[in-house]
Amino acid sequence: MANAYTYSRHGGPEVESFAELPRPVPGPGELLVAVRAAGVNPVDWKRRAGYSPLGAPAAVLPAVFGGEVSGVVEQLGEGVEGFAVGDAVFGNTVAGGYAEYALLPVAVAAHKPEALSWADAATLPIAAATAYDGVLQLALPPGATLLVTGAGGGVGVAAVQIALHRGLKVVGTASAAKKEFVESLGAVHVASGPGVVDRIRAAAPQGIDAVYDLVGGSALEDAAELLADRARLISGADRETVAKLGGAAVARERTAAVLDAVAELVLDGALRPLVTATFPLDRADAALRAVEEGHARGKIVIEV
Repeated sequence: MANAYTYSRHGGPEVESFAELPRPVPGPGELLVAVRAAGVNPVDWKRRAGYSPLGAPAAVLPAVFGGEVSGVVEQLGEGVEGFAVGDAVFGNTVAGGYAEYALLPVAVAAHKPEALSWADAATLPIAAATAYDGVLQLALPPGATLLVTGAGGGVGVAAVQIALHRGLKVVGTASAAKKEFVESLGAVHVASGPGVVDRIRAAAPQGIDAVYDLVGGSALEDAAELLADRARLISGADRETVAKLGGAAVARERTAAVLDAVAELVLDGALRPLVTATFPLDRADAALRAVEEGHARGKIVIEV
């Protein structure tokens, strides 16, 4: 048996609990990993509340929280090649990662470079990979100006850095309390909230060439006003609203090649994962609250 943090049904924090579950058995094309660290993301609590990401299978309840981990390979499923027991790896999980053990499909698992910490590696499969996919999807030329809404969150932090690395100018919206944090990334900070469109226009008189939205709702609608070409509008937070506005959802690649690419950016110093807080597994509830309440800067990680 192994410890895991789970939710028994869809709802609020009251449906969460720790549980002792049988150690998972890897199926064909899967790795069983002894988890060293697990990334915490907004999608974790959203799935508990009933949200189902596009293309994701429905949660089988009770379900284990989490979608990204780093750890050590304990067992190989049938047909697995390129990995061995004892390898240090990171990747997306099959069914949860806030646990002592997790399953990774080899299609979205990669070898962890020795110089990359467990905690940093665990932040890359969802937040950094989503940021990477979105910036490449926009395909802006160097010198173009990108607006990132929600620039202080996990995906936003990575998107700002990746965009700057590719020679873009970046304006990032976030709460006033995150001003210094966003500016430390190299972006021009604009306070979110009422009047944000005017503030963005003042901060970027040259205009906005594209928008990478990570907030959705009214923030996405406001940002869309700044674009003449809605083909340059993408969202990683609100696929329904972005479609109505003439834009598109972030097209996720979900490949090991993307994991290797973002890990290389970290090793090159172009991407700082910015893990701002870590929690032990027995405080997984506190880690999730930090993200759900929206006050976290950068990435929160559970260490096992």
